[in-house]
Amino acid sequence: MEYQTLNNGLKIPTIGFGVFRVPDKKECEESVYQAIKAGYRLIDTAASYTNEDAVGAGVKRAIAEGICTREDLFITSKMWVQDMQNYEMTKQAIDASIEKSGLGYLDLYLLHQAMGDYFSAWRAMEDAYKEGKLKAIGVSNFYAHILVNFVHTVEIKPMVNQVELHPYYTQEKVLETMKYYNVVPEAWAPLGGGRYNPFEDEMLKRIAT
Repeated sequence: MEYQTLNNGLKIPTIGFGVFRVPDKKECEESVYQAIKAGYRLIDTAASYTNEDAVGAGVKRAIAEGICTREDLFITSKMWVQDMQNYEMTKQAIDASIEKSGLGYLDLYLLHQAMGDYFSAWRAMEDAYKEGKLKAIGVSNFYAHILVNFVHTVEIKPMVNQVELHPYYTQEKVLETMKYYNVVPEAWAPLGGGRYNPFEDEMLKRIAT
């Protein structure tokens, strides 16, 4: 597994397994377990996916069978918009995600979108980071102009910006901005989310070859 180094020194695997649209608990748990067994070490979920508990169950099953240790894994979750109303609500949302996962802490926690009072939400995340509940904190779906304003306002700079990123939507401007501020880009839908038939794309097949 290859890794990227975040601006706090933590290493994040370059390939991850996401569980968006896997609401069935048994299916999600089994998928996570099999992904870890196959060699994945980054698992990505979110409060809005309603499967943080199933992810935790799959992780704990893999650990119990000796496939990996908790320290080998990089578990990500995200705060949804309805929890970004004020500091206290955000703090409760962070604790709820950790409790649902049953894993004691999260390796990365993201603001899912730049909506609501996301500055107050970020302050709660900064405090949880300082307390060790979150090993890294970041944002998701922050366009370049939003990210610039955010970086110059907050105390702790985001370590990751998770955005839609694939050969059909390359987002050069936001990538340039992230590089300038030393924020690691993380792609969601890296193959286009099933919308572009990438495995039939002659150009991509030539690149792969």
